[in-house]
Amino acid sequence: MRILIVEDDDRIAKPLAEDLKYQHHVVDIAEDGIKGWEYAEAASYDIILLDLMLPKLDGITLCKRLRAKKINALILMLTARDTTGDKVIGLDAGADDYLVKPFELEELSARIRALSRRVPEIKPPILSYGDLELDPSTHQVTYGGKNLSLTPKEYMIVECFLRKPNQVIARAEILNKLWEIDKLSGEETVKTHLTNLRKKLRAAGSPEDFIKTVYGVGYCLSLN
Repeated sequence: MRILIVEDDDRIAKPLAEDLKYQHHVVDIAEDGIKGWEYAEAASYDIILLDLMLPKLDGITLCKRLRAKKINALILMLTARDTTGDKVIGLDAGADDYLVKPFELEELSARIRALSRRVPEIKPPILSYGDLELDPSTHQVTYGGKNLSLTPKEYMIVECFLRKPNQVIARAEILNKLWEIDKLSGEETVKTHLTNLRKKLRAAGSPEDFIKTVYGVGYCLSLN
């Protein structure tokens, strides 16, 4: 999933981002409410982790603005204030869940998994195309029953293809889905990851052109 963390405390935001990236999510960090708003407008996020107390624009106001803009990302509110009134205000503003600081990363991961289950298309049981299969619950990818040892970016590229079978995916779309906003990456980066992924697929027995290049457009999976 693509996740936005809107949190001004680096001691919370950075370890959280690293943990989520380790779980194969794409993560952006915004240090204040205004930047969080700009990021949410610029990219499509599955989940937004939103601190309540933020500089420039507080979390409640930002949450209301996101919902007024019809931004439908799941919102998990993070706050140090553990009172019923604060929870009600956050939920009434449009948040989907509420987590009180300090919290363990394991608890946050469990909350994210619970939220993702509210939108079934975020996490289908098994994604497959021909002999290629990806299990989102275990992050396991196989071809013809053989396990593929993939890097996080290779895993996400496979997932991107499998979520749109029989469709051509533009390089720009791959970049937008797989790389953070503040990381400069270009088409050559995509090509490098695809080259390595193709080698691993061929070693497992896939056809030479299983990932087909559609020149001038992008890439698609092909059984032909």
